[in-house]
Amino acid sequence: MKADAQTHRRTDAQVLTRSVLAVAVAACFTAAPSAAQTTLLNHLPPLRQQAEIRQRWTQYRLDSVLPALMRRYHVQMWVVCGRENNEDPVYQALVPGLGATMGRRTILVFFDRGPGQPLERLALGSGGSSLYRAVRDTALARQMGSFGQDRFELLRRVVAERDPRSIALDVSPGDAYADGLSAGDYQQLQQLLTPQWGPRVRNAEGLVLDFLAVRAAGMLDTYVPLQQLAHEIIRTMFSREVITPSTTRASDAAWWARQKLADLGLGAWFNPYITVQRRGAVGDTLGDPVLLPGDVLHVDFGITGLGLNTDTQHMAYIPRPGETAPPPGLVVALRNTNRLQDIVLGEMRAGRTGNEVLLASLAAMRAAGINGSVYGHPVGDHGHAAGPYVGLWDRQETITGRGDVRFLPDTWHSIELQSTTPVAEWGGQPVTMYEEEDALIGPDGAARWIYRRQTELWVVR
Repeated sequence: MKADAQTHRRTDAQVLTRSVLAVAVAACFTAAPSAAQTTLLNHLPPLRQQAEIRQRWTQYRLDSVLPALMRRYHVQMWVVCGRENNEDPVYQALVPGLGATMGRRTILVFFDRGPGQPLERLALGSGGSSLYRAVRDTALARQMGSFGQDRFELLRRVVAERDPRSIALDVSPGDAYADGLSAGDYQQLQQLLTPQWGPRVRNAEGLVLDFLAVRAAGMLDTYVPLQQLAHEIIRTMFSREVITPSTTRASDAAWWARQKLADLGLGAWFNPYITVQRRGAVGDTLGDPVLLPGDVLHVDFGITGLGLNTDTQHMAYIPRPGETAPPPGLVVALRNTNRLQDIVLGEMRAGRTGNEVLLASLAAMRAAGINGSVYGHPVGDHGHAAGPYVGLWDRQETITGRGDVRFLPDTWHSIELQSTTPVAEWGGQPVTMYEEEDALIGPDGAARWIYRRQTELWVVR
């Protein structure tokens, strides 16, 4: 396919995807429907178009991302092996379409034939596609049974014919995304590859993490409307359309959001849940209370759509009788959290590790007089995705392993944090403002918000 044709097709797909999503989001949330009018149209393109979009993303990653990564990590052959109901975490990023599984047994082989040559991509014992060439031996499959054992013999032949300098397998003691090879399959691969090729086997950890982290061209055109939808669901949930003060429980509002996602044809990798802070109560330990005027509300949830995942936390306030806006002390509290967001976003850039961003952010936070904590993570193919961690909520210190991973261009990250501020209107009681928004590291290595962030409390009115 010629480059100009590729560009034209990609542009058309991006325009179609963005327009469909944007129109549907607007249609779902423009008017002020009654509480009974909660069934919404599917905001995503039809399934066939979804499959076509994901096919293009996969093609881009295999053609443009993977070859460079294999050479960066000095991997000449990468083998991904798994079975139905025991899929490798990276598998969904390697195959197009919806709901693909690894069948009886699937072995994918990627072989670097050298500079200027495209990767050889093989599917052993499985059906071929535009992305993979099938390697099959029907007689061998009948001889060895029906559970995919022939795939290992096919792999032995492929390795013998190509004699790779290095063979990478998805085995990692430190990261789940790069640890997709089961113990049983690993044992069989060890027997197959020794003694001749055993010394050439290495872990594929860095390769897998970077492959999952780097975004494909066109993904942002889907992701921005998903972010917008997350904000709109929260806005509606934190309104009188859903919440009747002194009647509605926190769980009622959370279940409304879950149902909304189902009505939209979307999933949630992290189901919505709501916590409450109230004057006179300690922290957010109220459990599942009836929501009262004067309450501060917090929601955390993540949407799944078209194989992409968001992660959002916002805050809201239920006004007391006679109030038209949140008390000034709560406004200041949110402003402190926004300032902490500015600090972290400013410290994030390509080439730095998660630990470096954490330590610099905490130092700047303390210098600014903010009492808070930082705990960011990658987002994209998974909710808690592959890439660098910036602290953990319960560990404000460097993290061995994931904290040592460096930020890459063209990656997405969830900036998750909180600050706690004494509120004068609550008699000096501390109130915690949790915020979480998704940001990207652009091709230039700088960070910016993907959609936007919350700078004003949602008000239930």
